[in-house]
Order: sequence, then C-alpha cells, then structure tokens
Amino acid sequence: MFNQRYCKLLGAAILLAAFQVSWAQQPAKKEGDGKTPAPTIDAATGKVLNEAIELLNKEDFKGASAKIETLKLDKLSPYERSKVEQIMFNISYSQEKYDDARGHLQKAIDAGGLNAQEVEQARYQAAQLYMQQEKWKEGAASLEEWFKTATKPNSAAYYLLAVAYYQQGVAATGKPATDLFAKALVPAKKAVELMEKPQESWLAMLSALYLQREEYKEAIPVLQQLIVLGPSKKTYWMQLSSIYGQIEDYPNALAAMQVAYNAGLVTEDSELRRLADLLLFNAVPYRGAQVLETAMEKKAVKLDEKLYEKVANCWIAAGEFDKAIGPLQKSAELSANGDTFVRLGELQAQREDWGASVTALQKGMEKGQLKDPANAQLMLGVAYYSQKNYKDARTFFERASQSAKHKQIATSYLQAIKALT
Repeated sequence: MFNQRYCKLLGAAILLAAFQVSWAQQPAKKEGDGKTPAPTIDAATGKVLNEAIELLNKEDFKGASAKIETLKLDKLSPYERSKVEQIMFNISYSQEKYDDARGHLQKAIDAGGLNAQEVEQARYQAAQLYMQQEKWKEGAASLEEWFKTATKPNSAAYYLLAVAYYQQGVAATGKPATDLFAKALVPAKKAVELMEKPQESWLAMLSALYLQREEYKEAIPVLQQLIVLGPSKKTYWMQLSSIYGQIEDYPNALAAMQVAYNAGLVTEDSELRRLADLLLFNAVPYRGAQVLETAMEKKAVKLDEKLYEKVANCWIAAGEFDKAIGPLQKSAELSANGDTFVRLGELQAQREDWGASVTALQKGMEKGQLKDPANAQLMLGVAYYSQKNYKDARTFFERASQSAKHKQIATSYLQAIKALT
C-alpha cells in the first residue's frame, strides 16, 4: 500500500539539499532589508550530517547512526536538532523501526527548528507510519488531528483516512462496522473528487463502501469508471451486473454480463448460469440455452440436475419443445423426487406424444415424493384418454377426483368417458 523507498529517498534528498544551502551557500543578510535570515547549520555540524546522509543512502544504517552520535545534541541549535531528528527518522524508517521513527518525528517537531510547512509534513508522516503498521485506529486519529491544521490536504491524504476507517470497519461487526464505513465514505468521496488522474484503488474503495452501505445507484458510475480503467477485470463487470440486478434494472444487468461474456470473461459455473437466467428473464431464452450448451461442451459447468433443468427451461421458453426433451429427461433422472418426470410428461403431452407422456408420468409416480400426486394422476388419465384407453384413463381420473384441486376437471373427463362407452 505504501512506498517505503520513495519516502526514504525523498526525506534524505530534502535534508541533503537543506544542509548544503544552510551551511555552504547561505547568502549574508543585507542590512535593512527587513527579512529574517534563514536558519543555518555551522560547517562542522553540517559536515557530520552530510556524511550521515551519504551513509544512509548507502544503507549503512549503523555507520549513519554512529556519525550522529559524534554530535553533542545539547549544544545544537533548534534548527540543527530538528534536522538531526529527521535523519534519525530516516535511519529508523529504513530499518522498519516504525515506532522509533515516529518518535524522532515528534522530537523534530518539539525541537522547534521546523517551519510550519515542515511541521505539517512531519505530522503527516507520523500518521502514515501508523498506516504502515496497520494500526488503523491510531492512524485515523492521527490523520484527523493533522487535518485540523493542514493548509491544503491533497487527495492522497483523504484516501489514507478512508483506508484507516475502512480497515477498522472490515475488522468490526454490527453497528460499529456500519458507523466506521460511514466515516470512511466521506474522505473516500473527497479523495476521488480531488484526484488529478483516475486512481483504480481509490475508486475500488469508494465502490466497496457504497456496496457495503447498499447505496447501489451511487456505486454504478464508480464501477463504470473502474471498467474504463480495467476493462479486462471480471470483478467490475460482475459487480456492475449484480448492482443493476439489485435495483431491478434487468436489461442493464444482462447488458453488463453479455459484454463480459463476449470479452471471454464469463467463465465460472455460477456466472454462466446467471447469464442464462438473465437471458431467460429478459425474453432471450434461445440465447440462454445456447450459452449453457456451449458451456457444457467446454466442460465449464457441472452437469447436475439444476443445470439440465435450466437448459430445458430455456428451450421451453423459446418454444423449442423437441430440444427441451433431452435435458429435461436427464434432470428427471438425477432428481431425488418424481416431479421433473411429471413435468416431462406434461411436455410430451404438449407435443402430443402420448406414449412418451405415459412413460414419463409413470416414472414420476414410481419415483414418488411428488408435490401434487393428484396432478400426476390427472395427467396420466389425460394421456390414456388421448390414446382412447378409457379403462386406464377412468382409473386415474377417479383417483384424481379425490383431490379438491383437480376434482372438477377429473369429473368432466369421467363424464366424457361415460358418454363414449
């Protein structure tokens, strides 16, 4: 999350430049010009400090510390003491001794040799160190204090504050987590608002916060920006489709999934099934069946009862009853109860294949555990009746007539059989 090398080199470079100007090239004050002279470092002290910086840049931390120890700190000016502490900060930071580094920053401030801008920078660095250590609560508190006096906070500072609250929210549960995500949202929005160029991680955090808070409409434009930045990242497409589904905008939910599918990003079993569901829901069932059958050919989906049923549903919705027979048969065979066989019998009846309808309905009744046994009896009676097998038809209509739900239809058929025989 943080760039250690950048921070270390930046600090060292600033210190080195400051010392060279202060003790080697400082112009003399002109009499009567009214300007306060810039603080200086005497030549001997400046020489030691520059040698320490050179050792620091060579990653000779022990040598750099030893150089600093040759100075009599109580004899230094406030400015010199502050610069010493800044070097000590860099030495500790480079060795990942973050608590020590933060202590040196505070000592640099307390020494009184830093100007207002340098004090502000030191406090910001101290807050960053908490973040480096993943001490999110302390980091948030430190940044909040820094914001109270910061002259012009940049987008990165707001992002860090959002991270601090977000990470606390992730670790918390219940209302504390909700409150922390709410606190993270404000700086996250500000960071995105102020950023000069799109930052994917910042937008991703803002999107995550909106989703945590179920502010789905607000998340849509953020996800759209993320897709522009990372068009090949499946997660953004899936989240966008899911959000459209949450707000019941199913055409756009399908559109997002379809674009991702065309780009070769929809590859997982659950994703392919969801795409088929959306196609079916949006009245494109033929395409849904094709998607699933292609996935089956590529072995991208598990061949289970629900999958075969889903394929059959798509073909049925598309009016392709013949194509639905095979997958519905397989689904029925894998099912724990006979209901799918009953449905297969009904489909065969729609095709007027009465023999196949009888076979399927009988298998359903044999498998048992039917939700509506009387319906299966009624359909079997209809199949036999259509084959003019009135004897068997009468038997099943009489059984179906015992159900209040199917009594009227079954009785009508019984009367028709009586009239024919």
